[in-house]
Amino acid sequence: MAKRKALAVGLAIGASVALLAAGCGGGEQAADGKVTLTIKTFGQFGYEDLIKTYESSHPGIQVKQDNIAKLADYTPKLQQWLTAGSGAGDVVALEEGILIKLMGKPDQFVNLLDQGAGELKGNFLDWKWQQALTPDGKKLVGLGTDIGAQGMCYRTDLFAKAGLPTDRAKVGALWPTWDGYLATGKKFVAAGTGASYFDTVGGVYQNILMQQGDTTYFDRSNKLIADSNPGVRAAWDQSVAMVGAGLSGKLQMWSPAWNAGFKKGTFATIPCPAWMLGVIKDQAGPENAGKWDVARVPGEGAVRGGSFLAVPAQSKHPKEAAELTKFLTSPAGQIGAFKAKNNFPSAPQAIDDPSVSSAVNDYFNKAPVGKIFGQSAKELKPVYLGPDNQVVGDGIGDALTAVEQGKLQPDEAWTKAMSDAKRAVEK
Repeated sequence: MAKRKALAVGLAIGASVALLAAGCGGGEQAADGKVTLTIKTFGQFGYEDLIKTYESSHPGIQVKQDNIAKLADYTPKLQQWLTAGSGAGDVVALEEGILIKLMGKPDQFVNLLDQGAGELKGNFLDWKWQQALTPDGKKLVGLGTDIGAQGMCYRTDLFAKAGLPTDRAKVGALWPTWDGYLATGKKFVAAGTGASYFDTVGGVYQNILMQQGDTTYFDRSNKLIADSNPGVRAAWDQSVAMVGAGLSGKLQMWSPAWNAGFKKGTFATIPCPAWMLGVIKDQAGPENAGKWDVARVPGEGAVRGGSFLAVPAQSKHPKEAAELTKFLTSPAGQIGAFKAKNNFPSAPQAIDDPSVSSAVNDYFNKAPVGKIFGQSAKELKPVYLGPDNQVVGDGIGDALTAVEQGKLQPDEAWTKAMSDAKRAVEK
């Protein structure tokens, strides 16, 4: 009931503002009189039903969603569109890893404060709002969507086969730390289930890394500190130890083999920020419903992933695009995205809404995902990511993959990763 009421209020506000925008001119219209807005996204944002709802209450608006599955493919295209001044459409998704780099060129985006977004500050966790605000507080580049609250997903059938507990509370108790996760992995491998303990070392590394403090590869003055930050080396060493213990399935994330692994049960665990649940369900398929469950993540919680929506300055329909952005990122919109793809909200109102806080996921053995991801959501603190965070992170990820595949020894791979990082920043 609370959700329906919130959605109705959001739609009413959105409709009235959209009509006002139309009266002020708006952008160019198609022959049928409709304004077409193009939204560019990656991965799974859960907007399909929300877009239909928006179109039904805004008869003069048609929304086209262009989705690119892999973030690694999406990001360079986004940068090309922004640099070229065309191709980005009207609304674009910005992942946290690229946000800071793009914040260096705020003129590439519509200032959402000029579109009435200032009054929406209370709809977002304070740190999420601040991330997309320029240092002088005069320009808001984007509005927050989800936050990457963390858990650990696991296959109950494979755990049972390995003689390990399957109850999520008991499973979480196995790994209060990443050392506990490693020890459990050794027991799993020794049981000879035929499956690997986890899918790929990259995901494990990323989760460990984001728990190491408030910086990773860059300090807050954007100086490269990857080779001197003890947290980066600690995450590397723990990840390498897991590879050395034979725990990895050596799969590349987003590859066909990785996708098929969910369905075939070729690995038993995967670190899963809330948004990963939708990926697992889609890839594992209905035949595996109830076999996956969610436990607490080893170590302390931290943000892994999370995005924003922004309106490129090149949009021909900035007013209408801003209204769509406000609708999709509203508490009601975030609740809708959570229900569609488990993307955990950044709106306090949505986090507290019973449809989120009391949510259970039938596919994941009725796991209380609202409670699991919500317990630490409001206490999560963002990790500072420098403007070249993604390129440095990709290089370190490639080096870990080389270790995983036996192409490089750990020390060789670390040296190469640090050398590549310095070259990437110097370009």
